[in-house]
Amino acid sequence: MREVAVTGSDGAVDIRNTLQRMRRRGGLPVAFGGLFSGSRQFRISELTGTTTNSLRGLAITPGNGLGGKVLTMSRPISVADYPASRAISHEYDAAVGAEGLRSMLAVPVVVRGRVRGVLYGALRQPLLLGDRALTAAVESARELERVLESELAQELAVREEAQRLLTEARQRRGQPPGPQWEPSAEETDPAVWEEVREAHGDLRALAHRVPDRQLREEILTACSRLARASSGRGRQREHRNGGPGVELSPREVDVLACVASGATNSTAAERLGLRPETVKSYLRSSMRKLGAHTRLHAVVEARRAGLLP
Repeated sequence: MREVAVTGSDGAVDIRNTLQRMRRRGGLPVAFGGLFSGSRQFRISELTGTTTNSLRGLAITPGNGLGGKVLTMSRPISVADYPASRAISHEYDAAVGAEGLRSMLAVPVVVRGRVRGVLYGALRQPLLLGDRALTAAVESARELERVLESELAQELAVREEAQRLLTEARQRRGQPPGPQWEPSAEETDPAVWEEVREAHGDLRALAHRVPDRQLREEILTACSRLARASSGRGRQREHRNGGPGVELSPREVDVLACVASGATNSTAAERLGLRPETVKSYLRSSMRKLGAHTRLHAVVEARRAGLLP
């Protein structure tokens, strides 16, 4: 299974707040760090107390430098004088030197037994970092781990729910229509297609709760396939596909999917995490593009255009 990244939409805020607490508790003038986003490297993404951007975006490879050693050994490490230390390799000396850092510590962020990132604290003098700084860094890392564990559990739950809905929809509609596709008796059953439409609406609402961009795109792609399958069915039945060339934004489709399920504007806003006024705006825009005069008419035209199942 593809590894789940732990850097959600609020990941930057989480680590920024953690670094600020770590500086305050540990008396550290400089703190920085980053989290993995699914690759073999992680990048230093958040800085606090720095005077340059020499460290921002720096890709840390396991085994290299202080952070890379922490990634490999999965335990806190500190050095009293980074440029002169023989305990680490020195691939990143230029970036560290540009910021004027000397004494440095690094602690791993571990979620479900895997190192997911590193937090650093540093001084601009070659001094031995004491227990206060190290304890603050470790405690801050543990707090961030609990936040990430919660986010990861939520993402996995969303992933499982999305997979369930996809499986259910596929079972209800059969395989996607091909060039010679003829609708079966089950596929022309309105009750069956109402369940497909309900699953489609649930999936679109669910997609915007997913911090993993790739998973979110997979869900929305599956939604488009469901809509196209229904559009193909409609062409067989009606020999036409209304609304040629109509393009709606993803959020306009989201709103119409909610409206199609009978949701009010306030209910749609709650499901999609939007304000009711924003829902109204999207609905007016989609109605204009579809040439529709009512909410129901807009849903009908969107189905004819292959935008909704």
